[in-house]
Amino acid sequence: MNETLAPIEELLRVPTPRPAPMGIAYDGTWLWLGSYETHRLYGFDPRRGSVFEEAKAPGQLYGLTVLGDELRAVVGEGEPGDDDRSIARYVIGHGFKTEMLPCPDRTGSFLAYDGDFLFLSQRFLKRIVELDSAGAVRRLIPVPRETTGMTILDGRFYLVTTESRDVDDLRLLRLDARKEPVEVVELASIGFGARGLAYDGTRFWTCDRAANTIVAFARPDL
Repeated sequence: MNETLAPIEELLRVPTPRPAPMGIAYDGTWLWLGSYETHRLYGFDPRRGSVFEEAKAPGQLYGLTVLGDELRAVVGEGEPGDDDRSIARYVIGHGFKTEMLPCPDRTGSFLAYDGDFLFLSQRFLKRIVELDSAGAVRRLIPVPRETTGMTILDGRFYLVTTESRDVDDLRLLRLDARKEPVEVVELASIGFGARGLAYDGTRFWTCDRAANTIVAFARPDL
């Protein structure tokens, strides 16, 4: 825990129906969760704590984001830590499709979508990659810390970050890549190993993988 930043204001904790939640996304009505342990994607109603849709992913699940009535998911093939990462397409109500885009350098963890372009975080390279519809790299955006969750709000990135695997210091950052140089603001500390990030219009959601819960917290920059 970073003692120089105020902690996030937790609003709600909801147990997940399956263990080890990792990716999280919001489609305008419901949350979507990916389980690191079961390798499955779940449509989830946090008010009832119930699953209304689920599907087996084509690999180890990492980050998620929503594109209209579809999702994109980072999946890994091979042993965790030494796997090749790709971006899979999921059509809500119909399942995963066979086509997949390879991640640049075969690495990536979390996703965000701004209405035009897809963004992929590459944790250990400390950057965000902007991709076109064919998966080609349009831009590389530097990040000062390792990213473990990402979403876009009001044209800016909100990032869950950590210093390293060995340093327990998670922080929520706001990054504005429209500015040159990129503007980074530290917003709050996070007192658990958060993974994934989504915003439902009023509050953020992230996963506490070790506790098998998802956590809603207040937006700290309002």
